Amino acid sequence: MDGNGRWAKKKGLFRAIGHENGTKAVREAVEGAAEIGVENLTLYAFSTENWNRPKLEVDTLMKLLVSALKKEIKTLQKNNISLCAIGNLESLPDKARHELLEVIEKTKDNNHMKLTLALSYGSREELIKTIQEISIKVKNNVISPHLINEAVINEHLYTKNLPDVDLLIRTSGEQRISNFLLWQIAYAELYFTEILWPDFKKPHLFEAIYNYQQRERRFGKTSDQLS
Repeated sequence: MDGNGRWAKKKGLFRAIGHENGTKAVREAVEGAAEIGVENLTLYAFSTENWNRPKLEVDTLMKLLVSALKKEIKTLQKNNISLCAIGNLESLPDKARHELLEVIEKTKDNNHMKLTLALSYGSREELIKTIQEISIKVKNNVISPHLINEAVINEHLYTKNLPDVDLLIRTSGEQRISNFLLWQIAYAELYFTEILWPDFKKPHLFEAIYNYQQRERRFGKTSDQLS
């Protein structure tokens, strides 16, 4: 979800207006994904690095999060979508965290699609947390070092209840990962678009998914092995 600030700047508007319009694009993406049967959708809403932005902008983003959660719970319920969140949620302001957890609780039984918000999330921070937790278990003889494998690591990630990423979409023309799900995107297909996030509509989502469907995912094998 990249390009809110640049979208606003191009139109001579305050960055806050860009973020506000970005929430409308969230609804487009969520409803579009639900329409075509996507089972899991994760949105990178706020990174650990975003805390370094000006306080006024951070405060605005947190207020937008609260208002969007209050407003969009109807959309989630209507489309039978459950909300989840990954990241250091304890670092969120009390009001934002309370509203987030309340919506998660209210939608937990919905089963058409799982929408996950990455909030105060950074993949390096996640991996450090994982290493620390496993190290403590090794120290306490809960697990032997030689038994540590991908499954053990996955169990300690924020995303332990999510499958690996199939498709990563990055808007606004940026072609980098920006500390997002580094472990989980090992075999993900990457799709970059020049569209700024507030302008990202359902057709753009469908185009990205169609592009993904045309690709051959080999997972280290040859094309002949897959045929």
